[in-house]
Amino acid sequence: MKVILLAIATLVIGLPGFSQIQINGVVKDNNGEVLPGANIFIDGTYDGASSDVEGKFSFKTSEQGVKTLVVKVIGFKEYKQQISLSKNINLSVQLQEEINQLEAVTISAGSFTASDEARRTVFKAVDIATTAGATADIAGALNTLPGTQKVGESGRLFVRGGDGNEAKTFIDGILVLDAYSPSAPNTPSRGRFLPFMFKGTSFSTGGYSAEYGQALSSALVLDSKDQETLTRTDIGIMSVGADVAHTQAWARGSLAGKIQYTNIRPYFGLINQEIDWRTPPAAIEGSSAFRHEVGKTGMVKFYGNFNHSDFSIYNHDIDDYSIRQLYDLTNDYRYVNGFYKTELNKNWSLRGGGSYTLLKNQVALDDINMVEEERGIHSKGVIEGSLANGIELKTGVEIIDRDYRASIDTTTQSLTFHELISASFAEIDIYASNRFVTRAGVRLEHHSLRNEFYLDPRISLAYKPGSAGQFSLAYGKFRQSVKNEYLRWNDQLKQEQADHYILNYQLIENNRTFRAELYYKKYNNLVRIQDNEVTNTGHGYAKGFELFWRDNKTFRKVDYWISYSFLDTKRTYLDFPSSTTPSFASKHNFSAVYKHFISDLKSQLGFTYSWTSGRPYNNPNEVGFMTARTPAYHDFKFQLELPA
Repeated sequence: MKVILLAIATLVIGLPGFSQIQINGVVKDNNGEVLPGANIFIDGTYDGASSDVEGKFSFKTSEQGVKTLVVKVIGFKEYKQQISLSKNINLSVQLQEEINQLEAVTISAGSFTASDEARRTVFKAVDIATTAGATADIAGALNTLPGTQKVGESGRLFVRGGDGNEAKTFIDGILVLDAYSPSAPNTPSRGRFLPFMFKGTSFSTGGYSAEYGQALSSALVLDSKDQETLTRTDIGIMSVGADVAHTQAWARGSLAGKIQYTNIRPYFGLINQEIDWRTPPAAIEGSSAFRHEVGKTGMVKFYGNFNHSDFSIYNHDIDDYSIRQLYDLTNDYRYVNGFYKTELNKNWSLRGGGSYTLLKNQVALDDINMVEEERGIHSKGVIEGSLANGIELKTGVEIIDRDYRASIDTTTQSLTFHELISASFAEIDIYASNRFVTRAGVRLEHHSLRNEFYLDPRISLAYKPGSAGQFSLAYGKFRQSVKNEYLRWNDQLKQEQADHYILNYQLIENNRTFRAELYYKKYNNLVRIQDNEVTNTGHGYAKGFELFWRDNKTFRKVDYWISYSFLDTKRTYLDFPSSTTPSFASKHNFSAVYKHFISDLKSQLGFTYSWTSGRPYNNPNEVGFMTARTPAYHDFKFQLELPA
């Protein structure tokens, strides 16, 4: 009996050994490279193994029938295969790389972004507010980045040989028709919006998304804050004015408002000015912002701004200082922006909104009075999401509707035009791997004044050879309507056009950023004035290279950046008799910004140094056109912030 039981036990124990199936194989990526450390197992069991340094694996299983083999490794898509466990198996498994949006290469050609805090932060609101000399002005801080030219008498953004009108501002994707406060001739203006309104800033000096139209040289995209968490009231007293602000926050929303009065007339009365003011500037302005969460994923935001300002100044004749002309301006501005976004599902989202702008100027030149008024509406809707793993799509439609009217009291003629621009766009990002991405887009526009359609392609490529550095290429066709002051005389003018070509290298590692960029721009259909006729026969080019270095790691509690730009540009436009470098373009631009945070004193010490080579201007006493040069521009600004 004992012999029988022992035989049965031996048979039962030995059966699995006789019925086990051997599974062998190798794991590789889609490039044929072996993958060590992959986990291979039969689904629902503990039978499995890991691949060795040569990507090989081997294990046995007693399972029978059709089962599912699973292969997993970090950074690659999970692999599943049905296998029949009737005999030994040899497999060759090829895994596809998983596209990780946080680690994947990003398009960087022409763009300084901070709209995605997770991976692309370059400029934040605090950077703008703490840059010495910027005085919390967005354009003032961005003028320390490569690609910009210092044009102190304007204060606006001049990018890569482009006029200040060619750099457009967008809030939550909605175009701002007039982003700067009015200013007297040869005095700088300021942006109408404060940096702390926004959670992120994307400043693109070229090659930007097909979503953004009516911007010939640059797109400044500002993403407003989603939420305020603190209820507070602030009162500010300045030597030239005062302001009061209040923010009311609740569980899922907030409401904020601010009103400010500025009057520099007493200040100018104490300090002699080289500018001959009759009435220095004074302004009252206010802004409000409402934000509220809607449903589980939705957010609605409203922003409003109003401004009233006035000044008058005497402009003196260049040959005879005793001859002067009075320039008087009263400006009224209203801007309202509404925005909504939500997630449609885990892969797709919807955003959109609209804005209304009212701009009214009452101008007096001695005894001649002119009133100009512009009303504009911009509406946009965008759907974006994932078509498949590694394929992202963004598409949308928009309408820009502008109505302009100007009248001069010395004539019965009224200068008017009504412009309607309708557009659609589509853009797709294809991640071939975490190291290579292609962005292809197209923008279709219809211009009502000429009843013409325009199709503008845009494409960008980016390749990351290592873990930190990457190369990018970009090409795009961009256009925008000409300035109102020309369009009101000839409403059949074509839209001005520019083609951008960009090669970029960027390295971001250990809180250090290095960028080097080459670019070429070709202009067509620029406005030209000949024999008192306004046409579109102008053209030009801009080319150059730029360097940027930022480091807030090497020195404790120190943040600094250095930028340099070289620009070669010429245009045949306006009343230029030949192809010439315009007066706003300087060949060399250099900036150095330094910030030192003193924790014990809760303060910050900073300075900004800027140097710009001389700019051309036309001296009627010299032979030739625009042959004279201004002196080189040097500017050093110091800032010390102390706790209140």
